[in-house]
Amino acid sequence: MRLMVFSHHRGWAIVVVLLQCAQLMTTLAQKSNCALTVVEKTEGGITQDDAEAMVTEDSIAEEHPEVVQPTDQWQTLKPGQAVPIGSHVRLNLQTGQREVRLGEEQMKYWIHTRRQKKADAESYFGADELKHVLKKIKEDSGPLSKDSQDQNRESKASQFRPLEELKRDMAELELLVETDVQVLRRLLDQLNSTNSTTEGRLQILLELEYLVHQVDNAQTLCSMGGLKIILGGLNSSDYRLQESSAFVLGSALASNPTVQVEVVERGGLQKLLVLLATPRPLSVKKKVLFAAASLLRHFPYAQRYFLSHGGLQVLSELFHADARGALRVRIVTLLSDIITEKELISQAAADQTLDSTDEELLRQYSKVSLYEGLLEGGWCSLVRELLDSTEHDWREKGLQAMLAMSPVCLERYRLDVSLPVCLGSLKVQYQKLANRERTPGEGNGGYFEEILDLLNMLELKLK
Repeated sequence: MRLMVFSHHRGWAIVVVLLQCAQLMTTLAQKSNCALTVVEKTEGGITQDDAEAMVTEDSIAEEHPEVVQPTDQWQTLKPGQAVPIGSHVRLNLQTGQREVRLGEEQMKYWIHTRRQKKADAESYFGADELKHVLKKIKEDSGPLSKDSQDQNRESKASQFRPLEELKRDMAELELLVETDVQVLRRLLDQLNSTNSTTEGRLQILLELEYLVHQVDNAQTLCSMGGLKIILGGLNSSDYRLQESSAFVLGSALASNPTVQVEVVERGGLQKLLVLLATPRPLSVKKKVLFAAASLLRHFPYAQRYFLSHGGLQVLSELFHADARGALRVRIVTLLSDIITEKELISQAAADQTLDSTDEELLRQYSKVSLYEGLLEGGWCSLVRELLDSTEHDWREKGLQAMLAMSPVCLERYRLDVSLPVCLGSLKVQYQKLANRERTPGEGNGGYFEEILDLLNMLELKLK
């Protein structure tokens, strides 16, 4: 009986102990505000799930606790240590200690940061690697040995073919490059050949005209005796050859004193006057007049010869015979240019701004009796006729020539009663055109404004 009572009391003691343990665990759970996970028992231990808990700032017991930085692995928490918000905390029932690791969101951020750092590290040189690369560059850019330099030269030379080999290959392909001098020599030989046809000569003259625009080529043509061949073409019975020869001659003469002197010495001016004075097609007359104008401009010696051999008379006959007016503008422009040249050099002498070369030009221009020839040839009235044209260019050239000839023609202008009426009518017309031509916000200077200025200057001289 006593034994049974003892056993009964022992059973109640066990129940009381279990109830106290349950109460203690409930109290711990309420104070820690954590969700527990039972750790499963393994060999030699308890087999329950892990206890995971979210630790908040309210769980920090101390005023300045030690904060543990969790990682992706579980680590043991010491008493008094705190963890950041969002970390996972569990109670390991096997060891009886609290453990912590990164929370789910923290884990995602940690993995992303690790990947970014790894990518950044792969995109840049490390310090050691950078030093190695710089050292390599310095070694490669160092002075080459003599053998290396020879090898580099041989390598570069192997990339190009010798000049003689290129010439030989081009000669076989009939692609040998010619200089302008060689081309001029070849063309002149072909032009002077008796085997050349008329069509072939016309093509050769066209090529020569293109080349002699350059001053050096034109002078080379002279030194090769080419002017004799070109001047000979002016005497051809074929008008096409006359026209083409005159075209080449005019291009070679333009602003080229060397060629101008030789043409005069070879009698070229006289040949040009003959062609202008005798019946020729209009196309031939145009090219011959172009050559004559190129010879006379800025060459007072040729101008004096031209005047002394009836040049103004020849031009006057051309002016009257030109019903269409294609030659009239060219003739008046030539006369205006020659007058302007002489006036400019005279003005420079009056201003005492001449050098030795200008003084010689002044002396030569003083022997050119141009004004007298213009007055005697009736050019004051001839130039005035251009104002009756409907072409703006003709009127412009006529006004410029009348202003240039005003020193000798002013009295004749004043005697012409129809001239003031003509000028007044033109002023009204070009004033309207100039107004239409002006752009708002911009100054003057248009084409019609220039013609209006010429009209005003001529009208001012007549007063």
